[in-house]
Amino acid sequence: MIRTPVLRPPVLDPDPTAPGPVAALWRPRASLRGHLRILRIDHWFKNVFALPGVVVALATRPDISAVELASRLVIALVALGLVASSNYVINELKDAEYDRLHPVKRHRPVPSGQVNVGLAYAQWIALAVAAFLLGATVSGAFVAALVALWIMGCVYNLPPVRTKDLPHLDVLTEAINNPLRMLAGWFIVTSSTLPPLSLLMSYWMIGCYFMAIKRYAEHRDLSGSGLAVRYRKSFRYYTGQRLLLATMFYGSAAMLFFGAFAIRYRMELILAFPLIALIMAIYLRLGFQPNSPAEHPEKLYREPLLMVAVLACTLLMSLLVFVDLPMVRELFTPSISPQ
Repeated sequence: MIRTPVLRPPVLDPDPTAPGPVAALWRPRASLRGHLRILRIDHWFKNVFALPGVVVALATRPDISAVELASRLVIALVALGLVASSNYVINELKDAEYDRLHPVKRHRPVPSGQVNVGLAYAQWIALAVAAFLLGATVSGAFVAALVALWIMGCVYNLPPVRTKDLPHLDVLTEAINNPLRMLAGWFIVTSSTLPPLSLLMSYWMIGCYFMAIKRYAEHRDLSGSGLAVRYRKSFRYYTGQRLLLATMFYGSAAMLFFGAFAIRYRMELILAFPLIALIMAIYLRLGFQPNSPAEHPEKLYREPLLMVAVLACTLLMSLLVFVDLPMVRELFTPSISPQ
């Protein structure tokens, strides 16, 4: 008697988070591609936040040669990228259980099974060590900034602290990478002085502004699915109104500290205020869009209006740091004498 084989339909694009037989049938293997993807090299562009520190520091040390600056800048940007990748690796590892609940992030390498977890932890440490060794060729102060960036990645991702789960602290501790990058940029040029506190505070608060908008967009898109709290613990506290109020606070604080820096050190920068406000307004508008680009900062380069505004503002501020405009200083000369 000849038995007819039983043909079973193939499982197409199963959900790896689904319980039962489906999850058992589909177990992707760790791959080199998966381990490369968790480095998020496409996010290295965020290291441009170190460049304002370079530009401002150049005003204090005009004697540095172009060749020396260029070589230090290249080395420093690679070191910054390696630290960033180290932090992204630990973020992927510690977020995997939550990413499995997200309709898009569940396809990331770790939650979808494309990464060997033990090897990924080794990646995390190796990337940090490589960054510190490379940064040591720039300066000791620069290495200190790299170490601070790496430690804040641990504070943000690792229990028992894991500020990523705590309302407001999640925004504050992730956005502090902005002033730390500025410090790193400053130390590329000089390590004998520190940037003004008002400038660092402004940089921190503007990072909080952008991060709060990102949280708002995430909360709005997930709140209707019932996954919001399971995906991000801080959403137990957050509401759309609270996030918008926080956005207003951070934006106001950023401009307050920037104004203090401009009045104290470089009055000409007052002329950049309209472009800064335009960038903030464009970003806020993006935050209101469904599936907002603010949720995926690595893709913001696809927003032409935002990119034009950022480029124009960057060029103007770089010019105003070095060009004296006496009429601007005269315009803002105090008209009354304090008692």
